[in-house]
Amino acid sequence: MKISDRDITKSNIIYRSAVQPDIGRILAQFTAQGDNKPREVLETYLREQENGERFVVLAEVDGEAAGYVTLYPEAKDAVPFIRKGIPEIKDLHVFKKFQRRGIGTRLMDEIENIAAKIADTVCLGVGLHSGYGTAQRMYVKRGYLFDGSGAWDGSVPAKPYGMVENGDELVLFMSKKLRGNRFACTGGATHALHTKEEEFVNEEVSM
Repeated sequence: MKISDRDITKSNIIYRSAVQPDIGRILAQFTAQGDNKPREVLETYLREQENGERFVVLAEVDGEAAGYVTLYPEAKDAVPFIRKGIPEIKDLHVFKKFQRRGIGTRLMDEIENIAAKIADTVCLGVGLHSGYGTAQRMYVKRGYLFDGSGAWDGSVPAKPYGMVENGDELVLFMSKKLRGNRFACTGGATHALHTKEEEFVNEEVSM
């Protein structure tokens, strides 16, 4: 699935559906900041987009990939929301050299607007370790609420007082009402608080 052919611009920043040539641009940014993202993951994203199983929105600055975010039309990894007709935000990332420009905020605005055309609620998972601390604060400020199911170790609920590794697989699930509250999407933007904290190094929300 793709957003409209009309690119959404602000200054020299373009927000659009990702296409095949963008894979190389995205990988180049990961490499430049010393990170590794398997090409196969990005190829899967675009294949699923072509099959109508995922949206992939890219932020582009002067021909460079500045960040991206994806959306499942219906939750697949956020276990408490599966089979409830609720879209799931996955893998939000803004590259370090493009942070503090409001790109993360705008990517969230755009993906929430897409989700709002599918359902009145959207969900996501966020990690528990300190690398996700700013992300946790950002989601709360945007109106996301924890679902109350506690921590999950991948697709399995973490047992109270049990031993788990505090890695990327350990997550809390959150959801946001997209219509009918003060954080709802309106006119291509949200009434969320836009703070510098919203541009963070580790903007992964996937499990």
